[in-house]
This record gives sequence, C-alpha cells and structure tokens, in this order.
Amino acid sequence: MRPALQVGVVLALLQEATHEAASGPFTINPGLIIWTVVVFGILLFILWWKGLPVLVKSVEERERRIQKQLGDAERANAEAQRLLEEHKKQIAAARNEAQEILAKAKSVSQKERETLLAKAREEYDALLHRARKDIDAEKEKAIQALRREAVDLSIAAASRVIEANLDTDANRKLVTEFLESLGKAEKKK
Repeated sequence: MRPALQVGVVLALLQEATHEAASGPFTINPGLIIWTVVVFGILLFILWWKGLPVLVKSVEERERRIQKQLGDAERANAEAQRLLEEHKKQIAAARNEAQEILAKAKSVSQKERETLLAKAREEYDALLHRARKDIDAEKEKAIQALRREAVDLSIAAASRVIEANLDTDANRKLVTEFLESLGKAEKKK
C-alpha cells in the first residue's frame, strides 16, 4: 500500500480506539476533528498532486477532441456548401443546355419542314410540268389525228365533187402540206 493510505488507516484505527472511550451521538471530540482535518488535508494534497494532473489532462484531451470535431464539422459544412453551390451551377448549366438543345431542335425541325415543303413544291411543279407536257403531247396527237381525218374527209369530198378517181396518196400529201402551212402560220401569230 501507499504510505499515505497506510497513514490514513492508522489514523482511522486510532480514532476508533479513542472514540470508544467517550460515546454519544452529539458529543464533540476535538481530537477527532483535528484528525479528520489532517486526513482531509492529506487526501486533498494527494488528489491535487496525483489526481489533478490526470483530471486536467483528460479535460484538455476532451477539449482538443471537441475542438477537432468542431473544426471537422466546420470543414464538412463548408464542403457541403461548396458542393451545394457546385450542384446548383451544374443544374443551371444543364437547364441552359436543355434550352439550347430545344431551341436547336426547333430550328432544325423548322429548317427540315421548310426543306420538305420546298421539295414538295418542286415535286408538285415537276409533276405539273410533266402533266402539261403529257397534255400537250396528247393534244398534238389529237390535232394530228384530226388533221388526218380532215385530210381524209377533204379527199373524199373532193373525189365526190370531181368524181374522178384521183391518187389518194398524192392528194393526201398535198392536203397535209397545205394544213402544215396553215399550222405554221397559226403558230407565228
């Protein structure tokens, strides 16, 4: 055992021995008071000498841990704020990019629409031109057929008028040349 504890045990035994001589709950024993003060002082000195540095060390260690945790919390909070700002910027950038993509898509679709309309107009014009060309060709065929028919009718009428048997090929050629000269005269007008 430690010497201070041994002294404390001895003093406690002495006190018990003196206490048996005069007993009573309300009796004042000056020796007991002195020894109680001495033992209290010794214990106070031992606690101050050995216990106080341990207590101060543990309090300082706890204070350091708390300060470290507060610093870590402040750094974590600052990092969280930085990340929050960064995410806000990223979200704003994503929104702007989405709006740009939508604007580009609208522009592309408008250009595509205009291109398709222009192509449809070209196809319509080509089809209309082809139809007019076909109509003109059919019209020309019909005119040629009418001319042949008119030549045949003219020859038949002339044959009856003259009542002579003329060479139909020669007459047909003559009438065809005459009608062609009439057609050319009409076209010049």
